[in-house]
Amino acid sequence: MVLLKEEQRKAPTFWQQAMDDLAKRDPVMQRLVSQYNDSTLHSRGDAFTTLVRAIIGQQISVKAAASVWQKLADTLSKITPESLHSIDPGTLRACGLSARKISYLQDLSLRFINGGYDETVWQKMNDEALIAHLIQIKGIGRWTAEMFLIFYMQRPDVLPLADIGLQRAVSIHYNANQPVEKNKLQTIATNWRPWRSVATWYLWRSLDPIPVDY
Repeated sequence: MVLLKEEQRKAPTFWQQAMDDLAKRDPVMQRLVSQYNDSTLHSRGDAFTTLVRAIIGQQISVKAAASVWQKLADTLSKITPESLHSIDPGTLRACGLSARKISYLQDLSLRFINGGYDETVWQKMNDEALIAHLIQIKGIGRWTAEMFLIFYMQRPDVLPLADIGLQRAVSIHYNANQPVEKNKLQTIATNWRPWRSVATWYLWRSLDPIPVDY
């Protein structure tokens, strides 16, 4: 599989422009960009790792996901499709993974082992086409695919509407701590285009001292 070039593993090239644009048009973003200027979104440079971390993070808190990942990393000297596929399911359960997530990870590992992915094809797909492609994989729904687009592919304008953290942050910063409906969130996010991934990252950052990382 073709990996992203080294320079793409760092902060996205569009980050500074996105920060400037968001700060100019949105007072909340202006405050968050100023407050959290010590870090940026970055890619780990490995598609498999990003998908594994996103599957682990499904429907659990950032803190809980980080704990499971650390246990897995401590168990395996290196997390690869081969090492993850060969490990005993009982060992994975001891790391805090559910039976369903273990099944997802083993299926994902086998797909990567069999070499069924070509990133040059992914790069040519628009966001919705790539999401549709990814959700054909067992255990990958729209949210997981969106995390992959944001963190690995570094697509600038992804809005994960179903993300609980995003909903909570928008409630705090834009809706007087009241629950926010998805259609209202989508309307608010219109002002962030074409940098909705970046705005989402800053809103996540406002909730947790540790930057969200897949």
